[in-house]
Amino acid sequence: MADLCPDDEYAKVMQAVADEPGNDTTRLNDLLARWPRDPRLHFMLASLQVANKDHIAAHSSFSRAIELAPDFLIARYQFGFFAMTSGDADEALSIWGPLFRLSDDAYLRQFVEGMAHLIRDEFAQAIERFERGILLNTENLPLNGDISLLVSECRKLLAKPAAEPAQDGGEEASATSFILNQFSSGSTRH
Repeated sequence: MADLCPDDEYAKVMQAVADEPGNDTTRLNDLLARWPRDPRLHFMLASLQVANKDHIAAHSSFSRAIELAPDFLIARYQFGFFAMTSGDADEALSIWGPLFRLSDDAYLRQFVEGMAHLIRDEFAQAIERFERGILLNTENLPLNGDISLLVSECRKLLAKPAAEPAQDGGEEASATSFILNQFSSGSTRH
């Protein structure tokens, strides 16, 4: 397609980003100036912006990526995860809407169903979905690593006794918010 950056140039910028994570985005912005309708470039930019803690710009770049390509599933998944780790579970669920309609053997469906359980502090159900998704996912192995970390944290929380109410009368943070805070500063995986 004329709207997409040629594969060789896309591969070069992907390699540059992999070699120097969090680097400046000049080269990527140059490609976006030439191919502003390439959702892959917007997604890659969003990933760098998350790594650089530029969350407002990342939200905009993620939005543009899925606006250009509503079926760009990994971008949609990562945008929802970004929203969830930013504290907006409702937005995450909305972004993930199409992923919930994937076939039952789609790893992204299993992961977002696990996330929905996690949002509700339903750790056993979240683990079940996450583990099923890991078994199904043979195309994005780094994502399996991230999900495995969530499974490990959920197991730790299941093993702990229920938390006591806060002594000062304030609300305790949910176990899920604790887990997600650990992931909110990380970068997204393609």
